[in-house]
Amino acid sequence: MKLDKISTKTAFDYGYLLKRIFPYIKPLLFRIFLTFFLAVPLGLLDGATAFVLKPYIDVVVNGNTITVFDLTLTRDILAKIIPPGIVVFAGVQGVLRYLNTYLSDWISLTIANSVKMDLFKKLVFLDSKFYDENSSGLVISRFLSDPDSASRSIINSIKTLITSLTSALGLIFVLLYNSWELALVGVIVLVCAFLPMTFLRKKIKEVSNLSTVVGGNITTSFNETYHGNKIISGYNLQNDIYEKVKRLIRETFSLQMSLTKRTGWLSPIMYIIASIGIAFVMLVGNNLIMSGRLTTGSFASFITSLLLLYKPVKSIGQDLTNMQSIFVALSRVFELFDFNSRIENKGEKIIKSAPDKIEFKNVCFSYDGEKEILHNISFDVKKGQTIALVGNSGGGKSTIVNLLPRFYDVNKGAILFDGVNIKDIELNSLRNSISEVFQDNFLFTGTIKDNILMGNKNASDEDIKKALKMAHLDEFTDELEHGADTFIGENGASLSGGQKQRVAIARAMIKDAPITVLDEATSALDNKSEKIVQKALDNLMKDRTVFVIAHRLSTIFNADKIVVIDEGRVVEIGTHEELINIPEGKYRNLYNMQFKNQEDLQKI
Repeated sequence: MKLDKISTKTAFDYGYLLKRIFPYIKPLLFRIFLTFFLAVPLGLLDGATAFVLKPYIDVVVNGNTITVFDLTLTRDILAKIIPPGIVVFAGVQGVLRYLNTYLSDWISLTIANSVKMDLFKKLVFLDSKFYDENSSGLVISRFLSDPDSASRSIINSIKTLITSLTSALGLIFVLLYNSWELALVGVIVLVCAFLPMTFLRKKIKEVSNLSTVVGGNITTSFNETYHGNKIISGYNLQNDIYEKVKRLIRETFSLQMSLTKRTGWLSPIMYIIASIGIAFVMLVGNNLIMSGRLTTGSFASFITSLLLLYKPVKSIGQDLTNMQSIFVALSRVFELFDFNSRIENKGEKIIKSAPDKIEFKNVCFSYDGEKEILHNISFDVKKGQTIALVGNSGGGKSTIVNLLPRFYDVNKGAILFDGVNIKDIELNSLRNSISEVFQDNFLFTGTIKDNILMGNKNASDEDIKKALKMAHLDEFTDELEHGADTFIGENGASLSGGQKQRVAIARAMIKDAPITVLDEATSALDNKSEKIVQKALDNLMKDRTVFVIAHRLSTIFNADKIVVIDEGRVVEIGTHEELINIPEGKYRNLYNMQFKNQEDLQKI
């Protein structure tokens, strides 16, 4: 499910895309039809000025008279009616334009927000592998920008298209009213002006897709610059990062100019076609006037209509170009809706208490479906026991505990809770039974209390105080002006590493899950912070089944069982005493590397 590999195959399947967007449009149909209805008189009124030029010139200027419905209109009457009538027309058009703009913007924003909310709901339920495969920038671009590009523009573009079409039709009527011979020339010009549009679709789709990928990479670079600012400064990478973003921005520029190069000629071509049409009309019109088949008023009205017709025709061309871009964006949006989490929630069994036995049975796993990371992993842990996973970095320890809450699914073998495959357990129930504390715990923007309550949103103030005390965080919060209600910034920016770990421990404590996973929870801390955090972890581990990944072997000497992992395989299982006495054993070698002599051991 790599976002940069999406080809938007449905970009020009208009029926399919309209069918997919219809559920968002359906509740707003009345307002949409009202918007489109208002667009019709808006367009038709464009021809009002051109229409009145014929009677104005023929009657007011040339002194002729005309009869409308047995009513004779003289120069004096029309001279008084036409000027204020034009003002009234303009006023009505202004009011209609305001109402039309307000309605279309309200509808567009409503649709865009609904699509974004549904897409975000889709995003939060996607599996971990999706986030492994896609950059943050591309995810933000696809899930936030595309819905705006598509949903917010579609109603406005259709409304503008209707206004332009009705304006064109109204002006064509004025052309026909004045002279069908000249109108024929105008229609031919109109058709010729539309022909170039058929060559643009493919290029719009291609550039739109590429621009999304590049734009996502730019967003990723900004995210990385924000979060990695200390690394950038410490390693003097400012120029490297700048050059990378500059290259991406230039690539975006090239893509946009590539589209402009291929579509920019549309406006001048249409202008040339329209100019040729006007020149031809003037030649034919002169002959018609000379022969007496056309009045000067009709000719002036016709020329004015033809000149006014250029604007809606040009607008229609631009609207159709925009519509092509919108349909490409819509295609990308609905391809996101078609993404499904690879972690299927088909289980029905509910966990009501801690399992008496958790078993990994011949578990094999690969991230990419090709290179196997875990090979026939087998071990078990009984209720209330602490099991430690140790081994060299990259051996697969974190992968094993990530399979437990089904962040990923095993490829072969099974993980069993009291003999039941975890795939047969309802996913929320499974994850509610497991709490995690990682090496680098993510804290959300908000207060300390907000982050702790994520473990149990129904926890009482007493529960929070208890969790703070057991996590050895109470002394710290008591010194703060707002206590646990202190705002900690993005990812706990105002907290130290040890404080962040203790907030994560408090979050795990208040969840009160029967199974706890500790993945290198103290490895990034200094000795002082580690001792405090270790005390908090000891409280968290009480009366629970615990999976511990620890690089420092001193933290797992008292584990009920130690599983040694080497290159994705279980090579040794036993207690510390059992494993340390295996000659040339993997665990013993790891132990000797960390504790070179008895003096080092005594310092622990």
